[in-house]
Amino acid sequence: MSGLTIVYTGKGKGKTTAALGIVLRATGYKKKTCMIQFIKGSWHYGEMTSADRLKPEFEMIAAGKGFVGIIDDQSPREDHQKIAREAVRISNEKIQSGKYDIVILDEINYAVNLGLISVDDVIHMINSKPKDLDLVLTGNYARDEIIEIADLVTEMREIKHPFRKGVKARKGIDF
Repeated sequence: MSGLTIVYTGKGKGKTTAALGIVLRATGYKKKTCMIQFIKGSWHYGEMTSADRLKPEFEMIAAGKGFVGIIDDQSPREDHQKIAREAVRISNEKIQSGKYDIVILDEINYAVNLGLISVDDVIHMINSKPKDLDLVLTGNYARDEIIEIADLVTEMREIKHPFRKGVKARKGIDF
């Protein structure tokens, strides 16, 4: 069976969590999965620690420099672009390596939306992936060109969020 291209997008919460659900399921079958995170990277969050517990089946690479232009980001945009281009290089290497059953490109849609990488980079990764590899792309603002060539697209839609009432992000739930 051919591998799928799966996209989790939308402004609602749960895109990375859905991708991590695939990791959990795949690990149960001893499938090898690699997640490359395009935006996250400078903060500590729970999946960094839990990724170690899922080794050797799961590898996670925090390739980003952190959230771009929000909260405490003081980095020049050029730094984020350089690191995102390196994440593309790493992603291509992992996709073509033959070592993985599933590769997850976490927040890649957001990296495209921010202009850190091009949509053509992403389309190239999708079109050149090995036939049996499952490729998962997360992040809001998925481009129409990506949605068109994907096999499965799920849009997360926020209906209600405690942040709107001033509730701060919580360990184990939000990070």
